Amino acid sequence: MIGQMLEGRYRIDAPIARGGMSMVFRGVDTRLDRPVAIKVMDPKFASDPQFLTRFELEARAVAKLKHPSLVAVYDQGVDGEHPFLIMELVEGGTLRELLRERGPMPPHAVRAVAEPVLYAIGVAHANGLVHRDIKPENVLISDSGDVKIADFGLVRAVAEAKITSDSVILGTAAYLSPEQVTSGHADARSDVYSAGVLIFEMLTGRTPFTGDNSLSIALQRVEKDVPSPSRLINGVPPEFDELVAHATAREPAHRYADATQMAGDLRRIARELQLPEYRVPAPKESAEHLSAKFRVTPAPPAPQRHAARPVPVGATDLTTRLPADAPTVHVPQHNTRVMTAARELPTEYVPEYAPPPGPPGTPPHRDDLIEDRGRSRRKVAIWLGIVLILAILLGIGGWWLGVGRYSSVPSIAGLDTQKAIATLQDSGFKTQTRNKASDMIPVGSVVGTDPAAGTRVVKGSTVAVLVSSGKPTVPNITPGQDVKTVEQAIRDAGLTPSEAGEVSSTAPKGTVAKVDPAPGTILPANAMVQVYKSKGSQPVKIPDVRGKTEDEARAILQRAGLTVSSTRAEFNDRVKGGTVIGTDPAAGSSAQSGDGVVLITNSGVEMPNVLGATVANARAKLEALGLQVNVRQLVSNDGSVVVSQSTAPGGTVETGSTITIVALP
Repeated sequence: MIGQMLEGRYRIDAPIARGGMSMVFRGVDTRLDRPVAIKVMDPKFASDPQFLTRFELEARAVAKLKHPSLVAVYDQGVDGEHPFLIMELVEGGTLRELLRERGPMPPHAVRAVAEPVLYAIGVAHANGLVHRDIKPENVLISDSGDVKIADFGLVRAVAEAKITSDSVILGTAAYLSPEQVTSGHADARSDVYSAGVLIFEMLTGRTPFTGDNSLSIALQRVEKDVPSPSRLINGVPPEFDELVAHATAREPAHRYADATQMAGDLRRIARELQLPEYRVPAPKESAEHLSAKFRVTPAPPAPQRHAARPVPVGATDLTTRLPADAPTVHVPQHNTRVMTAARELPTEYVPEYAPPPGPPGTPPHRDDLIEDRGRSRRKVAIWLGIVLILAILLGIGGWWLGVGRYSSVPSIAGLDTQKAIATLQDSGFKTQTRNKASDMIPVGSVVGTDPAAGTRVVKGSTVAVLVSSGKPTVPNITPGQDVKTVEQAIRDAGLTPSEAGEVSSTAPKGTVAKVDPAPGTILPANAMVQVYKSKGSQPVKIPDVRGKTEDEARAILQRAGLTVSSTRAEFNDRVKGGTVIGTDPAAGSSAQSGDGVVLITNSGVEMPNVLGATVANARAKLEALGLQVNVRQLVSNDGSVVVSQSTAPGGTVETGSTITIVALP
């Protein structure tokens, strides 16, 4: 859609973010010539009247809200199969991107983000609206330090709630309130719960609940309270623990009534703790900053021709040479010093001078005086020269150490790989290429650099050119790798690593045991990948798997931390044919987690029931099991009926055994 015009007015320049139902682009309102954010819905929703109704109500409801920390909505419409929303463009990045760059935030920074967000959401609550999806991705931080709450895509008027189907799941699992999980109901206190989880994550760098999937994460909050942030990270004041506990109480009646009440309590805490005022920095490597480098540049208008005006001889075109207002020049005041040209002293002038040592009464000679003065001046000049040279050398050294040996990394986003490398090398840097996943930048195009563009680094340093490898894929992880190396590989793949605890493994203790999802899995950008650390081999008792199928036995052994190294077949007439008769080492023995176990299976087969079958059918069935057949009958006839078999049905016989059947007539 890059370059397309919506309703002949809004030009799409570059992608910023992708969601489940929409994409957000950087664009321009060509009528007013102002940058805007354009939210374009998926075409599959264009034919859904119920969705379009909810979408239109969203625009109308949010456009009525007025608060400096609410992202403004300018326009709404449908262009062909694309419903769209025109919003204020916040030049900066998201709280998610800031947390990814800087990690957990101190209390004064948390207050600087949370307070304006809560007051803005409180305005929505006062107008009967519920946000339903408060999370770091929807908190925007501008380059000037303004904090705004965005994406009221899931907001709806409480009085008009029936327009949404009960089957539609609204919200993000990590931030849903218990009542949203159990009944789907949401009100202002549900937003308060989500805001409490948001503050928890800002303080600790992680969400309070983790799990294998979204459902398990959501269900945990129904049975568990959100832990105190101070349990996970040192230095969190108890007042913030109480704030989070009050906001995330499982019973809605025990929470703050709305976001405004919660914001007031946060302000009280900041006053009691004397938290300093703080300007929140925007993330450097944000999707919005990246989109600015890919925006469409319109062609410049053709220059207008004007008739030449006669210019008087000697006149100057001041309009092209002087600013509108002449600059004011301030001249510092100093004592006046008059400098005169050097002149020769008259012969009769002899300055006062201490007589040199000698016989008393011997007057100094004029030539001696002049010679002494010359030597003194030469010494002063020499010392001044030495001091001047040292000052110059120190200045050059200080400039080199502080400024001269550093250079800024140039911006190369949007260039092809070869041009990007050439640009960096021309700037005096060494280069290397490294893949980085992106679901917005085409495969093979340059995403950016590491260090980021604008960073000052030592000249001659190596700068990595980050080349898009396409949609994020879980990288290939081998058990035993260093945890930090694996986490960096996951970040380089465009995903977010998450600590998932320890498991028994043959990998050395403290290294990576496994990741979930498995390597090779394609995920959305910034999706969570759980990293399990190894707690080393642990003593385990080999479980009893007799009578189980081979697949069942393998699963039981794996759950015990063991692996099946091989299988061996033996005959045992006391165990059902084809099932497991034991392990080597035997059940009950002690082994180390990760050790291999030999699985022993029964080579025998279960004797089928052939009574009443014809001789031909009985023979075919038994021979198919690898058994020999001996038929006893008065007359050789394949149509005779079997009336007896040497091994009872259900018994276990060894493959290759001979089975005798009796048939009549």
